Amino acid sequence: MKSVVERYSGIHDAGVERRKERYRSFVNHYYDLVTDFYEFGWGQSFHFAPRRRGESFKASLLRHQRFLADRLSLEPGMQVLDVGCGVGGPMGALARCTGASFVGLNNNAYQIERAKVHTRDVQSLCRFIHGDYMQIPDGDDRYDAAFAIESMPHAPDKTAAFREIFRVLRPGACFAGYDWCLTEDFDPRDTEHVRIKDDIVEGDAIPDIARTSEVRSALRAAGFELVEHGDRALASDPTTPWYRALQGRDLNLRSIPRTPVGRALTNLVLRVGEKWRAFPEGTTAVSSLLNRTADALVEGGKTGIFTPMFYFLARKPPRSQD
Repeated sequence: MKSVVERYSGIHDAGVERRKERYRSFVNHYYDLVTDFYEFGWGQSFHFAPRRRGESFKASLLRHQRFLADRLSLEPGMQVLDVGCGVGGPMGALARCTGASFVGLNNNAYQIERAKVHTRDVQSLCRFIHGDYMQIPDGDDRYDAAFAIESMPHAPDKTAAFREIFRVLRPGACFAGYDWCLTEDFDPRDTEHVRIKDDIVEGDAIPDIARTSEVRSALRAAGFELVEHGDRALASDPTTPWYRALQGRDLNLRSIPRTPVGRALTNLVLRVGEKWRAFPEGTTAVSSLLNRTADALVEGGKTGIFTPMFYFLARKPPRSQD
């Protein structure tokens, strides 16, 4: 694992343009490092969600996923592309509740194998493509709908990525998603704002973070009609912000590793495990990286300069009847 950590750090430290040039290996190295950590601490759905008062973290994730399904009007018989499907948590959940057929596109082979395990009960509705959403290995006008849940931040060129999704959608079909964005409160002259942004970029294998206005512009430049958009983070109850799970404030077993005591204990166990070769060398470094990133995400949420759930619904125009 140590060599993977070093390769990841080397690409990150080379700067924004280098990260964009080598985005595919950059992202692959990252998910080779963190997928098992994510599943342990987060479950099968690697994303955030706005929460209602008294709502569990898991329930909020499911509701957040179903919001997209409702906006896309998913139903049996539809062919749906999950752009950057992770380990298949949202895809499996939506297959179960809508009956639509899904294709999960993922750049990381290990995650696809995990996704196959998590969707075994709906395997007749789920299949996977090991590929890059910057060059989708599928034909034109193929899908009835597409969605992307927090996968587009990895794109080195959002307009180019959106054009590929536009290409594979049938005329009149819609694309919906949640993207990581800087809000209009972000001030590039504020050193603390910049530090928070840089910590998020470093810890999440993204080349840079776009503003919400840039995402809207990229969708339109790709040919989409923008139907709806807005920051879903604002739908959270003030007592349960989207970043609450990162603070270890939920009273469940999964939240324990995210508490200060839990983090210290986890790192101690990992260091001892590395010494006795129970864990690969570099495991503690990955854990520490994720903890720093979690802190930056919380700071981004508290200051209001960052959202992980800028929602958009965009439509590929139908063919002219002329």
